[in-house]
Amino acid sequence: MLLIFPSIEIRRGECVQLVHGNPGSEHNYSVDPVKMAVLWRGENAKTLHVVDVDGVETGTLRNRDTIRRIVEAVDIPVQVGGGLRDYEEIKSVLELGVYRVVLGTAAVNNPALVERLVRELGARRIAIAIEGRNGRIRSEGGKKEIDLSPVAFARKMKKLGVMRVVYSDIAEDGKSKQLNIEALRNLALKASVRVTAQGGIQGYRDLLLLQDLEKFGVDSVIVGRALYENRFPCQRLWRLNEEELTDLGPTRRI
Repeated sequence: MLLIFPSIEIRRGECVQLVHGNPGSEHNYSVDPVKMAVLWRGENAKTLHVVDVDGVETGTLRNRDTIRRIVEAVDIPVQVGGGLRDYEEIKSVLELGVYRVVLGTAAVNNPALVERLVRELGARRIAIAIEGRNGRIRSEGGKKEIDLSPVAFARKMKKLGVMRVVYSDIAEDGKSKQLNIEALRNLALKASVRVTAQGGIQGYRDLLLLQDLEKFGVDSVIVGRALYENRFPCQRLWRLNEEELTDLGPTRRI
């Protein structure tokens, strides 16, 4: 069974995306990332993927306190990415109670850092983000192309002890992400790593396509916009229920 990570993207302490509620229920959906985490947990999320968007842009974590409050508010594992490039900062984030960090540019530019983190903190605490486009990887938030294929890079990371990668495939427009089933299958098979898919999920049918890849090692998926836009059948029931609520507070944790 695929593990689904609802994605929470944070910019300047607020959610980048909000749930599209039914007319009249807009008050239920806060810009507060902590309340959004509680909402997803209340809707049976087993884990969360949190991105510090400001961190991606600046190269250092900017929303530490918000991330700390998310970890304290929910009783499920939280993984965090966005601007994590320094050993001490990465270690301090994990000490907040974050289950796993996701490294992108840091892994490309500083493989020795990855090796140290895996050796000292364990492979379960580290995942590597790989962005692919036309057979090459990209770094610096997708701005810089590296002359290395996703499979070759994943193999390089595996030699350092990495066991999991988060893979996203950049579309032809150079900005949006697309679901590339073949790339995911090749990555899992040829690099022999566990793969979390990210980007391009449009709805339930895409989850079924990914489910077929689980036997190859694609065992989880990060979902953002499709969840926020209520593209899954079960979400209609959730939204109807939430129309009757005035507070999506701590009682919805479990």
